[in-house]
Amino acid sequence: MDGTTVDDRKKELKVLLQQMQEQPSRDWSEQRQRAAILTEMIAAGERGEGQAQQQG
Repeated sequence: MDGTTVDDRKKELKVLLQQMQEQPSRDWSEQRQRAAILTEMIAAGERGEGQAQQQG
């Protein structure tokens, strides 16, 4: 099975942001934390960081 890719993370982030926009009155605390983590992971993946971890 293949690992999670940057594109997978981008798709997940897009879905989370879309859900938050559609239902702004809901408590999104956990999803906001996940979105922040995904943003960091995407940025690191685009810089090429973390490649050794995924391959090892």
